[in-house]
Amino acid sequence: MRQIIIEPTENPKVMKFVADYNLIPGSLELDRSSDITEIPLAQELFNYPFVDRIFITANFIAVAKQDTVEWEHVAESLKNVIEDELLANPRIYLQKKKEMYQIYAEMTPNPMVMKFVSTKILMDGFVEVKSREEATEVPLAKAIFDEFDFAKEVFISDNFVAVTKNVSVEWHEVMVAVRAFIADYLQNGGKISNLAPQKHENPVEKLINRDYTENEQKISDILNEYVAPAVEGDGGKISLLEYDEENKIARMLLQGACSGCPSSTATLKGGIENVLKQFVPELVEKVEAVNG
Repeated sequence: MRQIIIEPTENPKVMKFVADYNLIPGSLELDRSSDITEIPLAQELFNYPFVDRIFITANFIAVAKQDTVEWEHVAESLKNVIEDELLANPRIYLQKKKEMYQIYAEMTPNPMVMKFVSTKILMDGFVEVKSREEATEVPLAKAIFDEFDFAKEVFISDNFVAVTKNVSVEWHEVMVAVRAFIADYLQNGGKISNLAPQKHENPVEKLINRDYTENEQKISDILNEYVAPAVEGDGGKISLLEYDEENKIARMLLQGACSGCPSSTATLKGGIENVLKQFVPELVEKVEAVNG
């Protein structure tokens, strides 16, 4: 508990509240027009309408009051406020908390890909780094490649980082290390990407930057509503790439954890194809996958 001693001054309007340690280097003089957003103690003291000014230096806080009250009625209350605030912020100024990133690991249907999920949003959209050479403008991906030889690809989207490994290690051997590395990188303010994220509704600009036909839009709407949430939950992304109207074939672009996943074909046949056949049987008879 911070102990504060009340000391009168020669000015009857001013009372000193003395601490047992130096509060700040230099001095600080505040009135009701001062910026006190980073000084919780001043905020609390100015909640009292009779407090006119505050002067802080060395080991004491001097408070100037209006004539509307007597010190004998308010000094003890101010002493308690000051003690409480110094306990929370011993150096007067608000200590800004680092933004805390909690990272947890999630398996995906692709055994080569592990998804590392953050409690905070990392970017609005996504960035996909398919090789070490592509990582120059994505510092988080570059850091992962530099730290872990087994890392092959990095997919960053919304609140997660999906890392693809090679066959030299198993995830149970390295998962904890990767999770800790990503958490430390983010916690220390590491830059995530210098590239503008691609938008989810337009994942590959060159291929899908076009207006859908009416039928393509119907297929895309069903994908977005019934399929995309589950796929994104596994660290991947799926989009309608092409539609062969004559043969009723819908070609899907797979990205992230879905790209190259051994279960992708089975998932498409068993799930997505069935969904599309159920909702638009007149449009789709077959689904094909294209790895992004």
